[in-house]
Amino acid sequence: MKPELRVVDSITELDVDDTGCVAVSGSHGGISSARFAAAGRPLLSVFNDAGIGRDEAGLAALAFLQSQGLAACTVTHVSARIGDARSTLNDGIIGRVNPLAAGLGVAAGQSCLAVVQALTKA
Repeated sequence: MKPELRVVDSITELDVDDTGCVAVSGSHGGISSARFAAAGRPLLSVFNDAGIGRDEAGLAALAFLQSQGLAACTVTHVSARIGDARSTLNDGIIGRVNPLAAGLGVAAGQSCLAVVQALTKA
């Protein structure tokens, strides 16, 4: 059975009822967002890279969630509006993935919508 899709402007909206979902968010891919995603335990978390930032802070969620056994990726900040999950879903282009996301077939250059359609009931 394919997982449910959860579209949330803020990753803080996830809870334990969302375990195993594909979570598409408008949140940045920083460490604070990663902690909320880890608590929700989605199959895949999608974030915005927020311009990547100093020391690649906008990608910190990828390594953190990998260490928690969770797949994660970011869309590029030029492809989708930060804070707008519908833009992430409909306009986002995957920029970076962690190894667990790659194992699900997620790769840089794919549209977020195509990834979601491949993984969910959507």
